[in-house]
Amino acid sequence: MASTSPTRAATVSRRRLFGWATAAGLGLPGLLAACTSSKSATSAGAAASGTGALPASANLASLPLPTVPPPLPRRAATRVQIDLETQERRARLADGVEYEFWTFNGTVPGPMLRVRAGDTVALKLKNASTNKMTHSIDLHAVTGPGGGAAIMQVPPGQEAAFEWKALNPGLYVYHCATPIIPMHVAQGMYGLILVEPPEGLPPVDREFYVMQGDFYTTGKNGEGGFQSFSIEKMLREDPEYVVFNGAAGALTGDNALKAQVGEKVRIFFGVGGPNLVSSFHVIGEIFDAVYPEGASEALHNVQTTLVPAGGAAIVDFKVEVPGTYLLVDHSLTRILKGAAGQLVVTGPDAPDIFRKVSGDSAGTGGH
Repeated sequence: MASTSPTRAATVSRRRLFGWATAAGLGLPGLLAACTSSKSATSAGAAASGTGALPASANLASLPLPTVPPPLPRRAATRVQIDLETQERRARLADGVEYEFWTFNGTVPGPMLRVRAGDTVALKLKNASTNKMTHSIDLHAVTGPGGGAAIMQVPPGQEAAFEWKALNPGLYVYHCATPIIPMHVAQGMYGLILVEPPEGLPPVDREFYVMQGDFYTTGKNGEGGFQSFSIEKMLREDPEYVVFNGAAGALTGDNALKAQVGEKVRIFFGVGGPNLVSSFHVIGEIFDAVYPEGASEALHNVQTTLVPAGGAAIVDFKVEVPGTYLLVDHSLTRILKGAAGQLVVTGPDAPDIFRKVSGDSAGTGGH
């Protein structure tokens, strides 16, 4: 390989890879292999300026993170009004990388919706007048043509509404279903709707909302500046980024999931896609209960759960040892594309469950 002087943007990409790889316990050899790949060798933004400086989008803010609505206090079915707006917004996809997201209510994933089995749901969808594209919604929880999309194609500046009855409890994906459908999904137009059973879900201490998506940019992973959507890469099912909640590192640092020793944690996990299946895993934890594909019946003592594109799962577990736990897609090379999050658990040590006996390991090996 010819010797070259890396741009500053390439160095940032290497630092980003180092952070993800170290956090995930991949170790130095795997990190070096990743850093010498062509993905971090160039920066489109720096090349355009001819200075090697970071592109103007280096400090671009990520989209806001959606929250989890609280469990429903009621048991009786009722009529529920849900208002959504589709918004096309530029924001951070990765360090120094700007992307135009198509969103529900300005977040990726869109808002988590929560209703009860038996509810009649009145849903209004508005398409912002500043948008360029027609958008729609298909909810997998809906019994009816197109999950609603057949009657909910909304041009910019207009709105539409329909009603449906939530017949089946479970956790379901919703997404835009305007042609080209996978293109709209690849821009970030997906979310989850929970249809609680009449008796509600078993109580837990904390609930979190996480969705994985694959993003297809014209530039290679790590190339800075504004990156447009690549339909060719989408058709090849070859994403440059695979991320949780709309951006690389979206669930790390100050935005990490947080819990305390002894608490029961629930993660509502979904895959927007449009293409990749996820092998969802929390390094250092075992799922006490998994509701596979959002089903009503749980499996128990599960290490990794398979979640299809356009599918979802509910995972419950008790956190018993303090520390930082990594959320990953266990197709582990996707960590280098952004699929890593953190669950930070604080509280007293539990030496009867986990303790160091001897050795001087710095903790860089592992999973």
